[in-house]
Amino acid sequence: DSNTDYNLEEWKKREVNIARQLDRMGPINMAAIDQFKDYEERSSYLNLQKEDLMSALDTLSEAIKKIDKDTKERFKETFDMINEKLSEIFPRLFNGGKAYLKLTDKDLLKTGIEVFACPPGKKLTSINLLSGGEKALTAISLLFSLFSLNPAPFCMLDEIDAPLDDINLDRFCRLLTDMSTKTQFIVITHKKPTMEYVEQLIGVTMGEQGVSKIVNVNLNE
Repeated sequence: DSNTDYNLEEWKKREVNIARQLDRMGPINMAAIDQFKDYEERSSYLNLQKEDLMSALDTLSEAIKKIDKDTKERFKETFDMINEKLSEIFPRLFNGGKAYLKLTDKDLLKTGIEVFACPPGKKLTSINLLSGGEKALTAISLLFSLFSLNPAPFCMLDEIDAPLDDINLDRFCRLLTDMSTKTQFIVITHKKPTMEYVEQLIGVTMGEQGVSKIVNVNLNE
């Protein structure tokens, strides 16, 4: 058309730009359509896998929440029962006083437990500030509190009475006798007062060097 205004320089620039774009695109891939179908199928498969994983993750999260909730409830329930038992057993071993457990954190899944005890005539304090014998007796109180909630058919105590003096030893033995109605206790001891409370006494002696001898005595008889 003779009326059209052609700018040859501009058309040359366009030609060069288009040629560069075509060069950057590279050669034509005749298999692109088939490859696209393969990639599309792969994408659909991966999306389904993602949905399954997200669904499993949601299910797992709900399960964890339920377990955490149940764990907190059972822990708090058990903690309260042990505290109640400790408040009963501690005064029996100390002939008075009081003791209780305290949580160190509000989060029941992360909290620690601190033992506070108040022997007769002393101030309420952490178990760490008690004397050796008082620590031992408080630990025995806590041990028996735990054991009384879930007693086993038998229990072995290895020199648990070693730190106790005669007065505390008598209270310990009386408590042990009461608890023996539900559990058979096997006590390893060097304390004669403890030996006097048991029903069956089994002694190990060495009459000759390197030769052990068992002595069995039924104290009820």
